Amino acid sequence: MREPSNKKKIEKFMKELGRMTKKKGRVYLTGGATAVLLDWRDTTIDIDIKPVPETDEIFRAIAELKNDIDINIELASPGEFIPPLPGWEDRSILIKSEGSLHFFHYDPYAQALAKIERGHDQDQKDVHELLSRGLINRETLLSLFESIRPQLIRYPAIDPEEFEAKVREVLQT
Repeated sequence: MREPSNKKKIEKFMKELGRMTKKKGRVYLTGGATAVLLDWRDTTIDIDIKPVPETDEIFRAIAELKNDIDINIELASPGEFIPPLPGWEDRSILIKSEGSLHFFHYDPYAQALAKIERGHDQDQKDVHELLSRGLINRETLLSLFESIRPQLIRYPAIDPEEFEAKVREVLQT
């Protein structure tokens, strides 16, 4: 079992991945990695990422770095758990560029909606931080939820009415 990743490990991962990867691309960080880099958590169990494009080169580098830096890497993003939000790439926040890679925080609205849907205690705290730090606002969150509601039929694990109730509860707090 690997130790949780702190800000220093995540930054080292970004630097080394950028050094090892020659093809231009983007890497979207999400979940705990966003929370650690934005300083509302000290550590995260794993670094959730979405590389674009997904290349053998980047996967080889990830496999090497997870052992060299002693980190857990998960290929995960909100778009795997809820329908992708329209314009998510434009709302993603640039963290930094390293070598040929640009690192972003995955769209905070997508992160918030995925966390609301999952509903764990830590997820609720993370959504509160996104709201309190001004990274998301309630009106846009509701509007984006409404934009994906018709697509929820493609996600059988999600009960649309229950999901909507969770979103509206967050909007009231």
